[in-house]
Amino acid sequence: MSFYEQLVSQTALDRASLLSTPIIQGCLRGEVSLPSYIAFLREAYHHVRHTVPLMQAFRARIPAGREWLAPALDEYIEEEQGHDEWILDDICACGHTEPVRDSQPGQATEVMVAYAYDTIARRNPLGFFGMVHVLEGTSVSLALLAADQIQKPLGLPDSAFSYLRSHGTLDQEHVQHFQLLMDQITDPQDQADIVHAAKVFFRLYGDVFRSLPLPQPRAMVSEGVAA
Repeated sequence: MSFYEQLVSQTALDRASLLSTPIIQGCLRGEVSLPSYIAFLREAYHHVRHTVPLMQAFRARIPAGREWLAPALDEYIEEEQGHDEWILDDICACGHTEPVRDSQPGQATEVMVAYAYDTIARRNPLGFFGMVHVLEGTSVSLALLAADQIQKPLGLPDSAFSYLRSHGTLDQEHVQHFQLLMDQITDPQDQADIVHAAKVFFRLYGDVFRSLPLPQPRAMVSEGVAA
């Protein structure tokens, strides 16, 4: 079994726990509200804005003997530039006018980001790949489906879904590249650290979803931008 297959297998229960969060299950049933979607985008902005700085920090701390990872990280950094701005554009397209850029993240998001920096600075920088596995793997599974399930009942324009739809498509390619990259990691300690981090990130990302406001019964009907 390749390491990527081991990573998927050993974190399957953690992934299932994330996907079982009430707001995700409700979304898949079409139970959505504009405040919940905006809250999701706000928290997404507050962790996505750290993606490039985290990867740059990882690149600066690549352990000896792992320098071959540098080109892959450079490619990730280039591709992730500006994605946080997409989220701000989506929020505006939802009709939300309150400033988000200078707002504070929710506690769950703040803890997840802090753990990512701590993994790079204090533990094994390769553990950051656990976060990549969680965020990009979840995007492939949910992003495109969730976008449709949210857009239809709320009557939002296509311009409100650039983050979800672009990531749902882009991350399909990223996961393929990620799989090839993981299968080149052969050190048992690196592998164990990536699996450990992935398990923690599944829990922390689940906490982000658990922190979002659930749609209220009256909000689970069409409530477009004009609502």
